[in-house]
Amino acid sequence: MGRMTGKRAVVLGGAGFLGSHLCDRLLAEGCEHVVSVDNLITGNAANLLHLQGRSDFEDVRADIVEGIPAQAGRVDFVFNLASPASPIDYAQIPLETLRVGAIGTENGLRLAKEKGALFFQASTSEVYGDPAVHPQREDYWGNVNPVGPRSCYDESKRYAEALVTAYRTQLGVRTRIVRIFNTYGPRMRLHDGRVVPAFISQALRGEDFTVFGDGQQTRSFCYQSDLIEGFLRLALSEVVEPVNIGNPRELTMLAFAEAVRGAAGSGGKIVFRPLPTDDPKQRRPDIGRAQALLGWEPKVSLEQGLAETVAYFRKLARAA
Repeated sequence: MGRMTGKRAVVLGGAGFLGSHLCDRLLAEGCEHVVSVDNLITGNAANLLHLQGRSDFEDVRADIVEGIPAQAGRVDFVFNLASPASPIDYAQIPLETLRVGAIGTENGLRLAKEKGALFFQASTSEVYGDPAVHPQREDYWGNVNPVGPRSCYDESKRYAEALVTAYRTQLGVRTRIVRIFNTYGPRMRLHDGRVVPAFISQALRGEDFTVFGDGQQTRSFCYQSDLIEGFLRLALSEVVEPVNIGNPRELTMLAFAEAVRGAAGSGGKIVFRPLPTDDPKQRRPDIGRAQALLGWEPKVSLEQGLAETVAYFRKLARAA
């Protein structure tokens, strides 16, 4: 029997990269019913095609800012993964990003309160901004520019964390908050502007790698299946404090470009471009809380994860 046997869940943003993988895992863990709610502003209906027609899955098209369609029967979990998550997206739709983080999150919290469900908020390492503390622990309050080009995303997530906390302390809603660090894997969008699909697409076309700044800025990359495992452990725990979920293996952008070159077996030289405003110079999670309270740590190596992701994008390219 799975850890979610007999449970019913609503996944806000269920057609997205991570939302669709979460839907898969919830069903694999025995969920009685999973509802995906997505307006496809950045999600992809193709991510859920393999689930269509199942009696235990429902695919709903709706904008959670306008309201979440009424849910018949019991709901045990509301997972909120609804938000643009790429700099290209939130640069183009900053108001939509802010609204889904504020109004959309509150609509999800209202559903959880009405149903007596647990509300699970997908937050982000972006709440730490361009961090002055390294690695980043959950008790670090961050270094965020509230009026910069990334502020619509960073501040929407910071506000959402505050809103979730208020619903827990004032209204008694059971809540969990995960802070997601860079995650990658199949179902990422090829042109979403994040470094993993950008480098892989350049490698597969034999193009030069575009590196911003001097390439010494760092990121830590977690494979999607490890992240989703962290989600489940947190959702089923009693931990109400925010928890970092990410891979603490830290790489410079130059080293990551070489890792992608190795996985793809192709790629050109490194081409440097100016570093975008407020781009974090280093990012690595302290996962001590996840290890101690959830017994969680990543299992998938970068090499294995990149192999899976490159294979996915290669298949997409062949189908195009």
